[in-house]
Amino acid sequence: QVQLRESGGGSVQAGGSLTLSCAYSASPYCMAWFRQAQGKERERVATIEGLSRTSYADSVKGRFTISGNSAKNTLYLQMNSLKPEDTAMYYCAARGDFYCSGSYTFWGQGTQVTVSS
Repeated sequence: QVQLRESGGGSVQAGGSLTLSCAYSASPYCMAWFRQAQGKERERVATIEGLSRTSYADSVKGRFTISGNSAKNTLYLQMNSLKPEDTAMYYCAARGDFYCSGSYTFWGQGTQVTVSS
């Protein structure tokens, strides 16, 4: 069982930056950030495998960076050059095996990011 808790969301103007944090209770190999905008399907934003290998959705590539700190049991999402279309609830997620491209089992409660133009 992995417990996850996000923090760091808020409101920012377009072009600004935010860093989301996710405190986790274990050390899952597969961790990811997802987002869901109102009225839209959930989208995987970024994935990290073993706190090293990363991948990103095309919509955020070059602007967002996923990273982790094993000493602090914390996952991060650095978001730069934010756009109004980045507005969404952001979720931290993990799964208990090594199949990082599959469905995720453990979820945080989410943190809201709002980007104004």
